[in-house]
Amino acid sequence: MNKQQMLDAIENAKQIHVAQMDKIQSVIDGKKVDNPTALGKMDCECGVWFYSNEKRMKEILGAQLFDRLDQYHEKWHRDYVNIYDIYFKEEKKSFFSKFLGTNQPDEMMRDKAKLYYSELKKDTAELLKASESATRRVAALSDTKFS
Repeated sequence: MNKQQMLDAIENAKQIHVAQMDKIQSVIDGKKVDNPTALGKMDCECGVWFYSNEKRMKEILGAQLFDRLDQYHEKWHRDYVNIYDIYFKEEKKSFFSKFLGTNQPDEMMRDKAKLYYSELKKDTAELLKASESATRRVAALSDTKFS
């Protein structure tokens, strides 16, 4: 992976997480989502790229920045599970929503999801901030580091 490809991949990872936040907001707003965000940090699109290139990423970013990105990414997915459980886990759906055939939880659970979403926004901000650090780090490196 050359320097520009790594910069593009980091930018793509940021955009993917922003798109996931939009998707999660849509779910909370009552819209149907057929393919919910992956639960595990290694199962999402970002994680597949990030962890499949782990050795190279640590070389380029340094272990400290890599670990920080990993921790923020893992926290994001841990916090997302709370929202996933409300909207996508069968046993969490109320009798009324099952009876009507909707995926919408009751009002109290939707309010809970909104609180979880505000926490997820903070996680996203931290993840994006660390990603910006990664972008600056990669941009500052010599092209020879990538050959």
